[in-house]
Amino acid sequence: MSATIVNTSDENFQTDVLDAETPVLVDFWAGWCAPCKAIAPVLEDLSNEYEGKVKIVKVDVTACEETAVKYNIRNIPALLMFKNGEVVAQQVGAAPRSKLAAFIDQNI
Repeated sequence: MSATIVNTSDENFQTDVLDAETPVLVDFWAGWCAPCKAIAPVLEDLSNEYEGKVKIVKVDVTACEETAVKYNIRNIPALLMFKNGEVVAQQVGAAPRSKLAAFIDQNI
């Protein structure tokens, strides 16, 4: 069975991310953002590889402005790692799979 990436909203962010039992990698993205689209399949792969260790959640900054503003998202893609409801690390911009995997490894 493959892991699923959760698409969250301003309303569900608390439940999907802040209340999560495992570390959560949040991908702040937008449909018009080419680098965001470029890393999407990589994140899909990583969600399978890290199933049970980290949850991957996507936040569409166009639809979820409140959450994007709350976390001061100015450039996308922006990846924030949450643990116990707190941001513990941030990675801005598209990166190769190896760098994204290393980012997860360092922060889970």
